[in-house]
Amino acid sequence: MNWNANDIEQMRRYGQTPEAVEQQIENFVQGFPPMNLIAAATVENHGIQRFSTEQINQLVKDFDAAAPHRKVVLLAPASGAASRMFKSLFAFLNEDEQNSDIQQFIENIRQFAFYEDLKESFQKAGREIDSASAKEKTSYLLEDKGLNYGNLPKGLLRFHRYADGNRLAVEEHLVEGASYGKSDENKVFIHFTVSPEHQNDFEKTLAQVTKKYAALFGVAFDVSFSQQKASTDTVAVNLDNTPFRNADGSLLFRPAGHGALIENLNDIAADIIFIKNIDNVVPDHLKPETIRYKKALGGLLIHITNDVKRILDTLQKNPQQGIKEATDFIEKTLYLQLPSPFKTWSEREKTDFLKHFLTRPVRICGMVKNEGEPGGGPFFVSDDKGNITLQIVESSQVNMKNEQQAAIAKSATHFNPVDLVCSVKDSDGKPFDLKQFIDPKTGFISEKSKDGKPLKAQELPGLWNGAMAQWLTLFVEVPLITFNPVKTVNDLLREEHQ
Repeated sequence: MNWNANDIEQMRRYGQTPEAVEQQIENFVQGFPPMNLIAAATVENHGIQRFSTEQINQLVKDFDAAAPHRKVVLLAPASGAASRMFKSLFAFLNEDEQNSDIQQFIENIRQFAFYEDLKESFQKAGREIDSASAKEKTSYLLEDKGLNYGNLPKGLLRFHRYADGNRLAVEEHLVEGASYGKSDENKVFIHFTVSPEHQNDFEKTLAQVTKKYAALFGVAFDVSFSQQKASTDTVAVNLDNTPFRNADGSLLFRPAGHGALIENLNDIAADIIFIKNIDNVVPDHLKPETIRYKKALGGLLIHITNDVKRILDTLQKNPQQGIKEATDFIEKTLYLQLPSPFKTWSEREKTDFLKHFLTRPVRICGMVKNEGEPGGGPFFVSDDKGNITLQIVESSQVNMKNEQQAAIAKSATHFNPVDLVCSVKDSDGKPFDLKQFIDPKTGFISEKSKDGKPLKAQELPGLWNGAMAQWLTLFVEVPLITFNPVKTVNDLLREEHQ
């Protein structure tokens, strides 16, 4: 492809090379192959583990005993703007489009945790909220003359009411962190991935509120931030797969979705990393169950990583015994099949294969029963070499025109609420390079527009999808009460958020 000097310079600023950009364009031309689903992961086929109350209690005890001596970090992706939460309100404000969502919002406006702030914004303007029209209330909520919620990230919106002050979503993560992420030095490490335009607001807000929760829980918070790296952006193309150019002739690079955050995860120094979306929080009276299962998932992670370390050590010292332990672990704990030629291999070949197979990052993923909420599902998936693994698969990755694949997709009993706990170090305590465990064939292509012109955009393999495709994976059933996302503003009126 013929690039001009300005193109090359622009690529350099984005940390990219012509070869990398040309590969991105080739992905548009070839497309990404759909996932090859073998079966939905269920409790019945051991794709999802369901633990008894006694087992959960024991895992919690194991986590409480071991975790304080390890560095635990809570990672909350928080870069998304809240504008999608207010889609109906924006339509009402800009196009006078009224519907049941608007009616529900206005009729219940006093129940929102941000109501007092909204009322105060009217008072500052010499107005009373009770005398304002529905459109004025909406305008003061969304625009900068009021709370400016239409331009803020979800983390900085007030979610829940309390007697001592209503909390922002980001405050709920501090409270959760103090409940299951505390080290033996009473430190709580929390990392937020944020967009550049919002980082200052996050820093100012957290500087104000962390003192309150540090005193309340007797901890010290270590809060850090990162932004999605420009080097993970991908080039956009026209519908004919030629590079899309802006009005000034420059190439258009776009953020490549949450899969780009594998780079941010790769930079976190920790023994255990919990990942949870910024909007998936509940008030204090519902937190105990969430915290209990967080600890249980963490306890299972500790067991799995200890088992892997022990087995790798045995493989080194006593290959014959190590092969038996490793195969039992893969088949009876991970519930995966070894390659069919495995039995015919020599001891050395088996040992080398098992060492390679087990030397990977580990993730334990909470799964909730599917009750119609959108989200990726858990499946047994086969790659082009016939290897079967457990993967979280989005509907856009499935060839729904294939009746067999569509039937498997529809048979899923659970979905992923983004409730993960990860181990990102090898058995010697050295950090993995997480970029080595990505399946590059699992990206997404979508159609967008800019300046009224249609374009195609490319997303990297999703953070908990293809970006973790080659991790050791276990799925565990968790209660639905642990999943309470806020996708629309009226979700805050649900019982779980009151």
